[in-house]
Amino acid sequence: MSESAIEALILSTSTMKSQYGPLVGAIDEGTSSCRFIVFSASTGKLVAKHQIALSQSFPNEGWVEQDPMEILSVVNGTMEACVEKLKDQGIEPSDIVAVGLTNQRESTIVWDKLTGEPLYNSIVWSDARTTVTLDKILEVVPNKNKNYLAPLCGLPLSPYFSALKINWLMNNVPKVKQAIDEGRCCFGTVDTWVIWNLTGGKDGGKYVTDVSNASRTMLMNIETLQWDPMLCGFFTIPMDILPTICSSSEIYGYFAAGSLKGIPISGCIGDQNAALLGQNCLKPGLAKSTYGTGGFLLYNTGTHRVMSRQGLLTTVGYKLGDEPAIYALEGSVAVAGAAINWMRDNMGLISGVDEVETLADSHRHTGDVYFVTFLVCLILQV
Repeated sequence: MSESAIEALILSTSTMKSQYGPLVGAIDEGTSSCRFIVFSASTGKLVAKHQIALSQSFPNEGWVEQDPMEILSVVNGTMEACVEKLKDQGIEPSDIVAVGLTNQRESTIVWDKLTGEPLYNSIVWSDARTTVTLDKILEVVPNKNKNYLAPLCGLPLSPYFSALKINWLMNNVPKVKQAIDEGRCCFGTVDTWVIWNLTGGKDGGKYVTDVSNASRTMLMNIETLQWDPMLCGFFTIPMDILPTICSSSEIYGYFAAGSLKGIPISGCIGDQNAALLGQNCLKPGLAKSTYGTGGFLLYNTGTHRVMSRQGLLTTVGYKLGDEPAIYALEGSVAVAGAAINWMRDNMGLISGVDEVETLADSHRHTGDVYFVTFLVCLILQV
């Protein structure tokens, strides 16, 4: 969305009762929790927020899953709770003029478009079940080159990205294959699943994704910004199960129900890409580093795609409306903050995450002992 379009959207709304004027909402759907935050559109001041934790399941070694219905329930729960906090301040939800969505990337959801029911759990980005599949693919790739498809999609062959997860679902979950054969199957990263449901679901929900999320599937051509027939064919994924690719800033649809009914969803972007924008890294050469569940460094390369020879990923940073796409180089570490949960839940070294800082401050020297969070091997390249 252009700046003038945003101004027009704000001016077209009814007179605001809020002392803050028109408000903007942001859904932050992460791996471990979801937040809904409301800001003043004119000052950026935080007005209200609410956060709810998300659970994960680990059915087999290296497998990480989430319940798509829980994701949806938590998204709705955070919004409704935040609306109540607004009302406590005398602010009506109608003062929110637009809502944006940022989300965990690569996580893969398939569902039945006729019933709206998930066909399997969400396979989370950090899931490593397709490692064996990757090994088989590399056997037939020239020189076992993990960067075989990188000129097209910017990414190495890896279990990290969505394509291998979809391929696994097609070959291991019979009702997914059946739904594809019967034309009922939808695939989406988390943004697609959330937007489809919030805008009506099986009753006319908008079936879309944005370029930043699509660029993490290994199925989008990094130059044309569209699904690529060669890439889809390589992974034997039918193109008719894929959503429409849009920019990161446009009106995708409107809330179909709830306290925000009728309010437009006008922004959609992957979480790390959103951080690049949020840290004002809008010029080539600017970079941000985020430590959450994983660790991610994104470096703005402008309108030029840069192919790394040092293991960095070439990805779409963002695309604002009709403006050209902005690209980025990305360094990804699968485990950062997740290591603290591992120390608590698996090793029993701490009873709560708040103990880590106290323990770290209690020692001045490491004694040449270092903890490398190499708990999941996903995107190493040769």
